Formats: sequence, C-alpha cells, structure tokens
Amino acid sequence: QVQLIESGGGLVQPGGSLRLSCSASGFIFSNYAMTWYRQAPGKGRELVAAISVRSQTDYVDSAKGRFTISRDNAKNTVYLQMNSLKPDDTAVYYCAKAPGPYYYTTSQMDSWGEGTQVTVSS
Repeated sequence: QVQLIESGGGLVQPGGSLRLSCSASGFIFSNYAMTWYRQAPGKGRELVAAISVRSQTDYVDSAKGRFTISRDNAKNTVYLQMNSLKPDDTAVYYCAKAPGPYYYTTSQMDSWGEGTQVTVSS
C-alpha cells in the first residue's frame, strides 16, 4: 500500500528557510509525478509545487522564486526547499502522489501524507 510520510516542518521566523521531505513507499516512485499542497487555517487546500517524472516543475505564483521542489528517485523522496518564508506561508504542508507521470490541474491526487506543520512567525 502507498505510504507518504512528511517531515521537516517547524517554527521559523520570517525570512527564514525550511526543507520539507516526503518519504514514499508502496509504489514505483520514479513512475509518478509528486506534489506538495498546503492548507492554512480557514482556507482550502492549494497546490504549492509539482514535479514530473522528468523533473519538470510547476509552482503556485506566491511560491515562485522562493520554493524549489526536487526528487531523489534513488531514495524515494521528494523535497520542498522553502526560502524567504513569509507569515502567509503558515500552513499544514502535505505531499501527495499524482495518478500518472505528469501533473495536470484537473487531476486528483490519489494518495496523501498526514501533513507537517509549518509556522512562520516572529
């Protein structure tokens, strides 16, 4: 069965950095696009970043230039490097598996981790 486990969240000051990791198992990792979503209090879940099997990437506009998604297929791990963090980045961050090798805005992710809390505050 598919398992996704996030780690690396925590409390950081504005302007700081965090790197989130998602360890995956239960499927052939290199065959699927992977994503990071986040959900802030009182808001819906939104896509933050996506990475295809060819390491093509997409980001929400608010993350462009600050966040970097990457993957290490040998380790079955996807990462989200977050720099220049802002209070608006505060949310629970989830990694999620796409149903195929590429991410489409109309697609629904088919597996989710339990999330890791990121809090950006002074």
